Amino acid sequence: MENTKWKYLAVYITPLVVIFSLSSMNYWSYFSVLFVFGFIPLVELFTKKDQNNLSEIDEEKASKNRIYDWILYGLVPMQYGIFFYFLYQMSNDQVTLFTKIGYTTALGISCGVLGINAAHELGHRSSRKEQLMSKLLLITSLYLHFFIEHNRGHHKNVSTDHDPASSKFGETVYSFYFRSIIMGWLSAWKLEQQKLQVNHQKFWSWHNEMIRFQVYQALLILLLLIFFGAQTTLFFIVAASIGIVLLETVNYIEHYGLRRTKKGERYERTLPIHSWNSNHPIGRVLLLELSRHSDHHFIASRKYPLLRHHDQSPQMPTGYPGMMLLTLIPPLWFYVMHRKINEIKRVAIN
Repeated sequence: MENTKWKYLAVYITPLVVIFSLSSMNYWSYFSVLFVFGFIPLVELFTKKDQNNLSEIDEEKASKNRIYDWILYGLVPMQYGIFFYFLYQMSNDQVTLFTKIGYTTALGISCGVLGINAAHELGHRSSRKEQLMSKLLLITSLYLHFFIEHNRGHHKNVSTDHDPASSKFGETVYSFYFRSIIMGWLSAWKLEQQKLQVNHQKFWSWHNEMIRFQVYQALLILLLLIFFGAQTTLFFIVAASIGIVLLETVNYIEHYGLRRTKKGERYERTLPIHSWNSNHPIGRVLLLELSRHSDHHFIASRKYPLLRHHDQSPQMPTGYPGMMLLTLIPPLWFYVMHRKINEIKRVAIN
């Protein structure tokens, strides 16, 4: 199975679709939205799930194969190419407002599906080079604090009420957006303060990475204002916000209603049962196995091609794009997911 490594080149389908949207006019500029939230969910409804894992031998080979890393690294220049192409197209006075809105949705798709997702994978790597690439991707969505909060906050507190990014049973995605975005940003400040105290460094200093992050993002916006004007800058901020909303929608579906049991002063270890999983093959490849989320939280250091299926992990009824659409209609989301959760509880009791 290790020879299927080339399937991950399909991760470049989404950026190519985004480039097509940015190259088009009028209704075709919205093609990336139709592709991600129309075509893919429809196909995944009729796609058989793939629960197969790599064998021990293939997993060992994959862990040493640099092709997987280079596929991931290539997404960094791809995202920046899309970013600058967006700025170039938005500077064209002949482009209508309707088309510019289409371009903005295309960049938003790129930020959420390509930029932040690849940044997530790179942010879990140990090398400074890979972590720098993660931050370079996150700044294109104005969401640099995710690097701190996700790695040092979310993975520690996942599936507890202490984690802003773990949605609660009965919580709508709309209320979750405000709680997760605001509390996640504040959590990053708190986590950085704790780190500075351990290192005996001052909070109000350049050692504070959260201060650096705010400065970098403000400088990016200032540069865009100077070189591309207020309108293009505003559209970029909207696109970055779309990317953020896509990320937070994914956060919402990944742990909805699942909670770890508290034993004394500590919570039980994070297990595959504490994250929703999806084995739909299209979403798995296009999102670099993000949908095998149960194993990602079980062993966070495991690289994307090595992520495994666990029989005990809760399974989503369809892939990520379809589930994200479902969240937009809370009564329907609750109807589907509460039945799944009650089913899980009945199995646990028996």
